[in-house]
Amino acid sequence: MALGWLPGCQLPRQTIPNEGASGSTITFGSVLALAGQEEGLGNRMKIGLETALKDQKVKGRSIRLIFKNDYYEPASTRQATQEIIQDQIFLMIGNVGTPTAKVSLPILAEQNIPAVGFFTGSGILRPGKGPIVNYRASYAQEIKAVVQLAIRNGVTPEQICAYVQNDSYGMSGLAGLKSALIAAKGDAAIIQSFEKILTMAGDNPQRNHIGPVGVYARNTPNVVPGYQSIKAWEKTSGVKCRLIVTVGSYSNIARFASHLQQQGEKRIISAVSFTGGDDFMLDLEEYGIRDRVIMTHVAPLLDSNLPIVQEARTKLENEFGHVSLEGYIVGKMTLRILKDIPGEITRESFMQQVARSQFDLGGVTINFVENHNQGSNLVILSYLTPEGFRTLDAATFKAMLQ
Repeated sequence: MALGWLPGCQLPRQTIPNEGASGSTITFGSVLALAGQEEGLGNRMKIGLETALKDQKVKGRSIRLIFKNDYYEPASTRQATQEIIQDQIFLMIGNVGTPTAKVSLPILAEQNIPAVGFFTGSGILRPGKGPIVNYRASYAQEIKAVVQLAIRNGVTPEQICAYVQNDSYGMSGLAGLKSALIAAKGDAAIIQSFEKILTMAGDNPQRNHIGPVGVYARNTPNVVPGYQSIKAWEKTSGVKCRLIVTVGSYSNIARFASHLQQQGEKRIISAVSFTGGDDFMLDLEEYGIRDRVIMTHVAPLLDSNLPIVQEARTKLENEFGHVSLEGYIVGKMTLRILKDIPGEITRESFMQQVARSQFDLGGVTINFVENHNQGSNLVILSYLTPEGFRTLDAATFKAMLQ
């Protein structure tokens, strides 16, 4: 079994096995965006984790949570991760973002600190290096679900474009779209343009005007260059994009949707779960966007009657939302794994328990036995309504295409 770390192996001698789980507490760390452009994601994840773990005990020990802000910027992530390790954390939980995870994961791996329930569907955590425990489905799985629905209902592979963040997060999504289009027997030239974009290195390289793709720089409101890139491809190819798969943050993707509307464009856009349904919906409402928006979710929808959703709704009260629900699920999943450890709580015994964990979490299936280091394969397709995101079916999608 590949868990990104062999659960049966011995920790290096210099590592204290019960570090972060000694005395009367077990200490969890979390580095996420608590201020800045994407602070909504970090603060909602924080609330979900805090609510799930409040007043909980494992083998007589209380759970202590330490949070540090990184502004969703890798440079800040590096410093915050190094600082939080000094607090002798047992594991890192609920970190937000792919470019930030790209920085923190090697640091955590070096210390054999488990990375649990990070808010990202990137392939760098599947399997990744070091002890990694994912709750959520991957971006590739989310995008595959959207592409399959579109193609089943009359959209051709050539009519699917991408608008993504110009970093490792956006490229994770583009890689997922590439795989989905290959499976759908998409145009070879388009696939090659994706490959060219994906192989580019450096910080924010020039990825616009290469195939049916537009990009924007992380933590910026700039949408016009990416839009122009897609329009240029349409003019050159003679093909109109009927579906634009977006992989970005809520503030920029909502702004992109607004720009499409201002240009008189009636396109369907899809967004992955990281976009953050709560803040995304608020921004869309502010821009007057009411339709033609699809979103994938890796936690149940907010109108679900599953026990875990009802419990989270009651406990979170006014803070109940898409991201806080995922944080709540991640917290409860981690708590269950810790409580199931048969003997002493160490990082090694925790990872061993992850490898054999298979259980129902209030209606959400968690299965690390079959899914390796990813507990859930849940992907739900939804669309924007005045009441929030609701389950998307084929008939509704076809109506969007009209």
